[in-house]
This record gives sequence, C-alpha cells and structure tokens, in this order.
Amino acid sequence: MNMQSHDRQMPIMEHLIELRNRLTWAVLALFITFGVCYYFVEDIYGFLVRPLADIMGPDRRMIYTALTEVFFTYVKVSFFAACFVSAPVFLGQFWAFVAPGLYKNERSAFMPFLFATPVLFLMGGALVYYLIMPLAWKFFLSFEQAGGAANLAIQLEAKVGEYLSLVMKLIFAFGLCFQLPVLLTLMARAGIVTADGLARRRKYAIVIAFGFAAVLTPPDLISQIGLGIPIIILYEISIVMARVSERKRAKANAEDDEDDEDEAESDDGEEAQASTGTTVATAQESVDAQGEAAASYDDGQSSLTRSSDDDGDAPKLSGPSNNDDGEDDFNNAR
Repeated sequence: MNMQSHDRQMPIMEHLIELRNRLTWAVLALFITFGVCYYFVEDIYGFLVRPLADIMGPDRRMIYTALTEVFFTYVKVSFFAACFVSAPVFLGQFWAFVAPGLYKNERSAFMPFLFATPVLFLMGGALVYYLIMPLAWKFFLSFEQAGGAANLAIQLEAKVGEYLSLVMKLIFAFGLCFQLPVLLTLMARAGIVTADGLARRRKYAIVIAFGFAAVLTPPDLISQIGLGIPIIILYEISIVMARVSERKRAKANAEDDEDDEDEAESDDGEEAQASTGTTVATAQESVDAQGEAAASYDDGQSSLTRSSDDDGDAPKLSGPSNNDDGEDDFNNAR
C-alpha cells in the first residue's frame, strides 16, 4: 500500500491517534522494564563494576560523597538498562506506524536495518566492556603509588556516580559509532552519497574518526585507538555495502526501464490496431457507397424498361438517351 492510498483511508487525525497509541505502548514498555531493572539494580551495577573490580581486587572499595548519590546512580542504571531492554518494543512500534506508508520494495529494503541497529549497538557495547575497559582501567590504575618515608600513598577511591557516568559514556559512544554502516548504507540507497565518493574521502574520514574518538573517550591512547580503529573498519564496511546497494538500485532501475519499454510497445501496438481498424472501416464505407450506387442504377434501368414497354410505338427522339444518363450517374457515383 502506498502513502497516497493510505492517506485516503486514514485522515490526518487518525494518523495522530495511531502515533499516540504507538508512543503509549513504547513508554509503557519503558516504565515496566524500568521497574524490573530497578529490582535487579544491584546485580546490574555489579556487572558494570566487574572490569574495575577484577583489576583492583576484593580488598578495595568505591565511595560516594553525596547523600543521594547512590540512589540517583541506581536510578540511572535502571533507566539505562530499561532503554536497552525495551528497544525492541520501541522499534517494533515505530515499524508498525511507518510500514503501512511504504511500498513493498521499500519495506523489504528497510527491514534489515531495523534488525541490524540493536545488534550493532550490542556489538559496540560488548567491545568496550570486554576489551577497552579492562585495558583502560589497567592503564589508569598504573598511576597508583605506595606510600614511603618521603611521600604519601596515591590510591584510587572511585566514586559511584563518576564511574557510572564514564561507563555509560563509553558504551553509548561505541554503540552509536557502530551504527555507521546503517547510516551510510541508507544514505547510499537514497542517493545522498556514493561508494566512490566515500572512497575518495577516506583520508578525511580517518582524521574525523580519531578526532571523534578523542572527544568521546577518556584522555588515554588505549580507548581513543580502541574506538578510532573500529570506526575506520566500519567505514570500509560501509563502502562495500554502499556498492552493493548501488548495484541493487541500478538493477531495479533497469527492470523498471524494461517495464516502461514494454508498456510503450504495448501502447504502440494498440494504436496501430486502432489505426488499422479505422482504415478497414473507411474501406467498408466506400464499398457500401458503391453498392448503393449500383442498386440505384439497377432501379433506373428497370424503370426505363417498363416505360418503353408502356409507350410501345411512340416516336423516338434523337439525342442522348435516358440510358446514357443513368450510366453517367453511375459513373459519377463511382
């Protein structure tokens, strides 16, 4: 169903009502998952702290300096987990609202990206959790110093809220950067970018990738390189996917052109048949006119014969006869 037919079936107010219903279900799913995640918030926070705890050891601790810091930290953790868990519901409601307004080929082209979005975000989060965070935490903990006679000990006392903010920032940064193939492939399908254009601008993309990584990650080379290199790899994957998308679009355009040519040939054939029918009808009308003229000539001959039989011995006059007049009329009719 295309957008025009859908608009004829659903006025604008019904579209707004449907949008409200979709948003209601999405928000309701978010609140339900938030309540469930808050019930298991200590386990979730322990999962996020585990990379640091494995390096620091069981004898270390985390602190909080504000009275409400732990509570609001747990609320943030619950909301963060609820957004991730309820993302399939939100994407499903979004698809249910948008899909009726798309053509069949548009739905088939958009559906893979709908599934790829959460999968790529999960891959980015897994990369930063299992690879980047252990390396980065080990690097930062290397600055601790034991106390001595000439100096004081330098020891990390991580705050609960600050640690959570850093972890959320890293996970969101990696998750969003892993959406690069989806974004560039969709832009290639829309004709906004091309694979050749992306390949020509590769050197600029490398600089932008590392600059983006420097802004989103802590000020250490491990996390910056750990984010910059995956962005470059994803950029190269995006170029390949853009080439595949361009081939599919060119093939679809060629099929559309063939269909248009077939329709044009069919229209030409119908016009030729109509022209032939008009010619045949004109010839038939001419034959009918000749037949009527012949019938008129025969009627004139019969009338002259009856007239000559009735007059019998009447004197004949010189000059052109009525017979000749009939032949002239017949010739004129022809």
